[in-house]
Amino acid sequence: MTQEEYKIYIDGVIRRVEEARLKVSPHHIVKIVAVSKYVDSEAIKRLYEIGQRAFGENRVQDLRAKTAELEALPLEWHFIGNLQKNKINNLLDIDPFLFQALDSIELAKELQKRLEKRDMTLDTLLQINSAKEETKHGFMPEIAKEAYLQIQEECPNINLKGVMSIGAHTDEKEIIKQSFETTFKIYEELPNATICSMGMSNDFELAIACGSNMVRLGSIMFNR
Repeated sequence: MTQEEYKIYIDGVIRRVEEARLKVSPHHIVKIVAVSKYVDSEAIKRLYEIGQRAFGENRVQDLRAKTAELEALPLEWHFIGNLQKNKINNLLDIDPFLFQALDSIELAKELQKRLEKRDMTLDTLLQINSAKEETKHGFMPEIAKEAYLQIQEECPNINLKGVMSIGAHTDEKEIIKQSFETTFKIYEELPNATICSMGMSNDFELAIACGSNMVRLGSIMFNR
């Protein structure tokens, strides 16, 4: 695919996002984070040249390598993966724009300790396991609001900006929709929350219809 063909293709993806958000409201803004975990720096650069700025990685070592390789470009890096405690310092060295997957009180407390030590803050989303799937990380919906408020109170260096969740792993649209609606309902109840990150390549239009204002698109953005 030539760069011109690729641009036309990406314009088509953006059009789908636009159509989905306009069905919600002309004032509803949706941000696209291109999930680059399966592609190299050259593919990121190619998408950057079309106009994409926000990119997401789910492994700290990959994020470190790509931020170093692409440091000349003004990219906005999101960390969207499960963060192990022994990788916290590595992540803070990179200082991403947004950490999207805070999935436990224990991790929040450890993160707070390291942030305080460095005298820095980190914009963060609380991950909600809205479909209650054993294979997924995140807070159960019943305790998510309480956990959010606890972290806000006890971890001042963690700047909670909202929530993130992954749609239910099923082909049944109604179940996926319910998982998104569950997350959005919690999001609406949170003080000062501005980001509801839901939706990936196969379900982003449904996520936007349910209130998402940030989508994490991988394969569809890199035409894989």
